[in-house]
Amino acid sequence: MSRIMQAQSGYSDYKTLTGRIEAISRGNPSLCTITAIAKTAGGKDIRVITLGTGETDSKPAIAVLGGVEGNYLTGREIAIRLAESLVEGHEDLLQKVTFYILPDVSPDATEQYFSPLRYERAVNTRQTDEDKDFIIDEDPFDDLDKDGLITHVRVYDPAGIFVRNADDQRIMTEADISEGQTGGFLYFMEGTDNDDDGKFNEDGGGGVNFNRNFSYDYDEFGINAGLHPVSEPEVKAVADFLYDKFNVFVVLSFGPQDNLGQPMKNGPKSQDGRIISIMPSDEIINNLVSDKYHEITGLKGSPVPVKTPGNFMEWAYFHYGRYSFSSPGWWYPVDKDKNPEVAFLEYAEKNKIPDVFIPWKEINHPDYPGKKAETGGIKPFVMKNPPVDSVQSITEKHVDFIISVAAMHPELEFPEIKTENIGEDIFRIELKVHNKGVFATMAEIAENNTWIRIMRLTREPAKGQVIMSGRKVQRISRLTGGQSADFSWLIKGKGPVKISAGAVNTGFITSTIDLR
Repeated sequence: MSRIMQAQSGYSDYKTLTGRIEAISRGNPSLCTITAIAKTAGGKDIRVITLGTGETDSKPAIAVLGGVEGNYLTGREIAIRLAESLVEGHEDLLQKVTFYILPDVSPDATEQYFSPLRYERAVNTRQTDEDKDFIIDEDPFDDLDKDGLITHVRVYDPAGIFVRNADDQRIMTEADISEGQTGGFLYFMEGTDNDDDGKFNEDGGGGVNFNRNFSYDYDEFGINAGLHPVSEPEVKAVADFLYDKFNVFVVLSFGPQDNLGQPMKNGPKSQDGRIISIMPSDEIINNLVSDKYHEITGLKGSPVPVKTPGNFMEWAYFHYGRYSFSSPGWWYPVDKDKNPEVAFLEYAEKNKIPDVFIPWKEINHPDYPGKKAETGGIKPFVMKNPPVDSVQSITEKHVDFIISVAAMHPELEFPEIKTENIGEDIFRIELKVHNKGVFATMAEIAENNTWIRIMRLTREPAKGQVIMSGRKVQRISRLTGGQSADFSWLIKGKGPVKISAGAVNTGFITSTIDLR
């Protein structure tokens, strides 16, 4: 393990992450290129680490994104650890596969973890009017107990709809009328009604969520969704970058969406005929990769599902047309019938994870004079990110997983070439093009996608040779893992014939046949 990897076992702030990226570039100039593709509203760079040898854009590639949603920090560490690992012992893989690694696509949001006021932020710092009152960012969170953390407030009020949870009195849940419960508390994120509109913290600092701003299933006028799809410079830059990279065959992202813990399932189309579920053969690959994920990382079960309109993972599959996999990178086990916060506190106690809950403490809340109010609750970030001392182990397992996925890249070969002189210097050539990789040469969803390069088979006859049957250039249909396609020609004339096959997302192969 490198000195950098030994020294960095926790979470990296923007400055530290930038230093780690630059260290990779300085130490490995022949394998690494760093490109800044955009600046966020907060003035932070979105960087791409390109790792590979030779013509990196002409080999099968994997794109890896961390920070897809700003309060999921683990993915940033996985992404940068992957880059550090690849340059230190995987040059053989980099000769076959290119990696485009974007360690943090939401730096405005992720930096809130390192701020003097810590709260879970998922949006950039673009000024927005979330409550549509023509005043911008006027009602942010307020640290009422001055502990540097934004947790929750509960106010003892018979008009409230919340009660203490029966399984853990520290946790607040909505009263269940079907069980005869009546509320006794108001419950909201820590803060005051700064603009006197009867709402709390509804228009804070920023912004737009990277993971809600993509074109697939975009939510018009949705919370933190932006003025329109791809409105944010970082979102446009990432989309433009990927659309320019025709060689990408897999996209791996780390955020709230999850089809590694629980694979996507094929289903019917929407009522208007749109494809809204994974294609059948892509489902097979998703299951295979999911099994590999569980096997290598040791993570069990799956996280609580998160469905976000305009999210990146689904855009990368349905609109970009690539195999797209996503995971939070870490989760705690939870029974679907159990309150998630109660389950987390049980998990933390069982695994001796300290300091995850702020005990309820009485305060004087300016909006509720004369009423008992308290601040407290589960600390920000702890339910979505593992303890700092376990980050190194978790990221290393994910690096092993990603490397194993890369090894399954589509790879072409000519396993069989036959030639026959049928007389008068006329030769019949027969060959197979075989995909010996596990992944198909493109995802099934991509068969009608403009942003995919179609494989071609090209013959270059020697001077004086004539192709009597078969085309000089022809298309090779999509090949699943282990599948072959057969081709044949009649060529008149002796001499060498060069045959090439492939596309940038599969790599290219060539062979020269000497007709005698």
